[in-house]
Amino acid sequence: MLRALIFDVDGTLADTERDGHRVAFNRAFADAGLDWHWDVARYGELLRVTGGRERILHFIDSEAAHIAPGEEREALARALHAQKTTHYLRMVDEGAVRLRPGIARLLSEAHAAGLTLAIATTTSRANIAALLAHALPPGALGWFPVIGAAEDAPRKKPDPQVYEFVLDQLGFAADECLAIEDSAAGLQAATAAGLRTVVTTNDYTRDQDFSGALTVLSDLGENDAPARVLAGASAVSDVVDVAQLQAWHARG
Repeated sequence: MLRALIFDVDGTLADTERDGHRVAFNRAFADAGLDWHWDVARYGELLRVTGGRERILHFIDSEAAHIAPGEEREALARALHAQKTTHYLRMVDEGAVRLRPGIARLLSEAHAAGLTLAIATTTSRANIAALLAHALPPGALGWFPVIGAAEDAPRKKPDPQVYEFVLDQLGFAADECLAIEDSAAGLQAATAAGLRTVVTTNDYTRDQDFSGALTVLSDLGENDAPARVLAGASAVSDVVDVAQLQAWHARG
């Protein structure tokens, strides 16, 4: 029986990466007087590294090692990431980041149907709270009794730590839950924790390997913009609703 839906955030709830986090990173670099600029393609490559601070460290180690001695890189990465978060939160406040198709509809329907909603992500709690506060009805943050964020799982996806944390907090068995992800790393993390997983791709992830997903979709769909099944189990309607998720979960 399906009792809970566990959502990733960046790329799953909202298209936060290309026009949100990427822009915020570049603004933080400029604030620090650095001439780094992550264009759309380069940022897509860097997304192979999960976690914003880890992404900065990877970039420094591989392309800008001269910028700081080894022992100073962690402090620099933390400072840049904090400034990036400030810019990102401001962008969310200004409405620059919006939920993906079908997300608001499905969250409202699932909440009304009594399904437990949870989040398992590598982003920070501040980012999650800002996104949900500005994109969902007032009080919607309370729909999520369990949120696993970067602060709860230092080992990033594809490590299953954040999903294990969420399952422990929920008190549900993995086979009573369904994960919604957008990336191969997220899928690997969820399945390693024993979760059946639905994938909704985006511009950065559509060519990744999603072997093991119940189904792979363009998005969750709206009445005027149907979801497309890209691989895996077929859908019975143009939009992904609670009944469809229950059907996929049951056959998983």
